[in-house]
Amino acid sequence: MKLTNKIGVIVDSFGIGVREGLKKAKEVGAEGVQIYAVKGEMDPANLNAAARRELKDYIESLGLEISALCGDLGGHGFQDKSENPAKIEKSKRILDLAMDLGTNVVTTHIGIVPNDRNSEVFAVMQEACEELSQYASSMNAYFAIETGPETAEHLKSFLDTLSSKGVSVNFDPANMVMVTGDDPVQGVKLLKDYIVHTHVKDGIRYKEVDPREIYGALGYEPMDHGKIAQMVASGEIFKEVPLGEGKVDFDAYFAALQEIGYQGYLTIEREVGDQPEVDIRKAVEFIKRYR
Repeated sequence: MKLTNKIGVIVDSFGIGVREGLKKAKEVGAEGVQIYAVKGEMDPANLNAAARRELKDYIESLGLEISALCGDLGGHGFQDKSENPAKIEKSKRILDLAMDLGTNVVTTHIGIVPNDRNSEVFAVMQEACEELSQYASSMNAYFAIETGPETAEHLKSFLDTLSSKGVSVNFDPANMVMVTGDDPVQGVKLLKDYIVHTHVKDGIRYKEVDPREIYGALGYEPMDHGKIAQMVASGEIFKEVPLGEGKVDFDAYFAALQEIGYQGYLTIEREVGDQPEVDIRKAVEFIKRYR
């Protein structure tokens, strides 16, 4: 097996701001970057047309490209009907920004898909995702749901109810291993028609957990990235670890991606640890061993 996929890095993982993070991504050997575009300097509302052109030119001047933007709005995802109009509108603006910066992928969390297809929450999420799917499809783009909150099989059954593939998948094998205990290799095969972006991350699960305790749901605390980072760092339920030190079988995982013909980015995410640059450099070298 010889991987030809480009290697990406989430700029925010360095914790040093966007511009410095972009330089650091180049330094560690990445070919592309993913950037959070929800608030602060990367909020679409804070970037006019000139600023977008300047940022795109700057990224290109470093010899990088954007693999995806992260448009994860947290909270209860798209489970709360009252919040959805504002969240859908913001998601669309993030996708517009992505297109202006040269990528057609925005990754997101939509909230946990309920098991009961007849529930109101299922219908509310489906309605929101259908609108986003049509919007993305109209510009040949994708909102990519990150794996983890539900099994691959359940996520696929939800995606199959939508009228287009404008809502697809950002495949994260570590989230599956840490939260649902699902098998990433089988997950890749099940979701093969939907995978448009991937995260490269590793983890270990120590005990079973209700995904709603992690990712939030109506009636539970809303999803909070800071809280999740504390959980993956503490190692009480699960732990995110450097590549190769966890339960993701990367030989089999990369082989599965190759088998389905996935040609997109392998984007490194490091949500914890006090030496992100060291860990990310190691991760780049880890992936390069498969080339």
